[in-house]
Amino acid sequence: MSIEREIAHDLLSIGAVFLRPDDPFTWASGIHSPIYCDNRLTLTAPEVRTAVENGLVDLICKYYPEVEVLMGTSTAGIAHAAIVGHIMGLPMGYVRSGHKDHGRGNQIEGKLEKGAKVVVVEDLISTAGSCIEVVDVLREAGAEVLGVASIFTYGLQKGIDRMAEANIINHSLSNFDAVCEIAADEGRIRTEDIARLKQFRANPSDESWIHA
Repeated sequence: MSIEREIAHDLLSIGAVFLRPDDPFTWASGIHSPIYCDNRLTLTAPEVRTAVENGLVDLICKYYPEVEVLMGTSTAGIAHAAIVGHIMGLPMGYVRSGHKDHGRGNQIEGKLEKGAKVVVVEDLISTAGSCIEVVDVLREAGAEVLGVASIFTYGLQKGIDRMAEANIINHSLSNFDAVCEIAADEGRIRTEDIARLKQFRANPSDESWIHA
């Protein structure tokens, strides 16, 4: 089984990814979604956590062998960056969503030298806005951002386009297609639901998939 399918199975097994095409979730934007993702749950499932962290190590070694520093996204990427950094023997830090309003007012926590080769560790890529903000902060600080290593990506076109425009490379352990396939194989959804799920992914604002 491929790593994408293995991680998809793991995420589904602990409810970190949950598919509900007949009873969609509602996003803060008001959009109805058949999928919910909370990869923080991987931290409370030791076997899955081990698979995720080892998978991230392998991914980073394969695609970003020159990495010198790991930087987690706040807050969901911090723990994963710390664990992976420990395994790889690399320094890590994280980027706040904004400057602190006290002390030194840091936005980047941890030592970061100009010119350092950085990989950003992220739990989830959707529209990519928060991830791009982190990369921008690191680049402004003089870091060379090699790319992003993430646990899961929706593969939303908006996110793909924004990452490409910002010249950011992302590699994910698993993805929307793998989750749909494994969920159908395991009887969590009907096989015919896959087409509806992919219709949502193609255009989340078009809710015709709900009654398809």
